[in-house]
Amino acid sequence: MAATPPAIRYAHAGKSFDGGRVRALQDVSLDIAAGEFRCIVGGSGSGKTTLLRLANRLIDADEGQVMIDGEDVLCLDPIALRRRIGTVFQSAALFPHMSVAENIGITPKLLGAANGAIAERVDELLALVRLDAGRYRDRHPHELSGGERQRVGVARALAAKPAIVLMDEPFGALDPVTRDALGDDYRMLHDSLKLTTVMITHDITEAMLLADRIAVMQSGRLIADGTAAELAVSPQSYVGELLRTPRRQTERLNALLRNGGARP
Repeated sequence: MAATPPAIRYAHAGKSFDGGRVRALQDVSLDIAAGEFRCIVGGSGSGKTTLLRLANRLIDADEGQVMIDGEDVLCLDPIALRRRIGTVFQSAALFPHMSVAENIGITPKLLGAANGAIAERVDELLALVRLDAGRYRDRHPHELSGGERQRVGVARALAAKPAIVLMDEPFGALDPVTRDALGDDYRMLHDSLKLTTVMITHDITEAMLLADRIAVMQSGRLIADGTAAELAVSPQSYVGELLRTPRRQTERLNALLRNGGARP
């Protein structure tokens, strides 16, 4: 029996910009299994977002291959591909002139779903992301808080029942309490809906709390990949520095509290 292909496979993927002068990705190979929650972390300019965008053909690789469920993405229509993959952006990227219900229902509408089925799906999704349909379905994005907009963004990403969800810093612009709650809620959705999730984040603590495995990018290269426990013994100095950061911050905070808030 043939082995089940990974949900997403990057095979020696490379991408350059500015006529080849900027190497955004270099020889990246990474498998993401179906049902897995994978975080990709790294500093600004490390190639995280470029890697994510290759999966739904917002950009195409110059080198190597990217596959979704065993199919080369270059053989797939990019618009049809994006409609079968949910995407959540940092800003939620809701259409400002559309209501919450219209934003969530846009992909099922484009796929030809009946109005009644779309309305039922919208109410189902609002319940999943903990927003009351009666209160929120007719609101517009400017009437929502940042956290509410992101919940609607998650609902829209799930509207066409994708197996794969791509998330680009989805909670980065939110306050810490809202960010923590949304992360926990999304992880529960990931598990209950049996999704495959790839999430970009700068926050190693968020990655360790949410992900099954974490890929670490630096200067366009994949330098480490594993569970939090596996990364803790990585020989890569940058990985060690990433993992020490939350511990150092906790130690500094504890010292500050012991001193009654007075700085040394």
